[in-house]
Amino acid sequence: MTGSGGDWLSDGLDVAGADCGLWVSGVDYMSGWRGAREAADQLNRAFLGAGFELSQVRAVASTDEGGRGVVRVAGWPDAVERLAVLLEAVTSGGDGGAA
Repeated sequence: MTGSGGDWLSDGLDVAGADCGLWVSGVDYMSGWRGAREAADQLNRAFLGAGFELSQVRAVASTDEGGRGVVRVAGWPDAVERLAVLLEAVTSGGDGGAA
C-alpha cells in the first residue's frame, strides 16, 4: 500500500515502536505480520477513500513479542483529530456508539 508519493515510508511519521528491534528466537513473527499487513492495507484503503493522505495518517503492520499481529495507526495530530471527528460522527448515529 503506497501513498501519493514514493517516499511515504520516510515522510517523518515515526512508525517504529520502542520495541521494534526485539526478536525472540523460535517465534514465528511472519505469520502474525502477514495478517496485520492485510488488515493495515484494508485500513489504509479506507483512509484513502475518506480523503486522507497516507503521508498524514496510516496503518502500519507489526507484531508483538509473542508474534501476534498488531496494527498501529500513526499520524500527524491534525489528521488524527480529523479521523477522530469522522469516527465520532459515525458512532453518534443513534446506537450509542456500539460496534
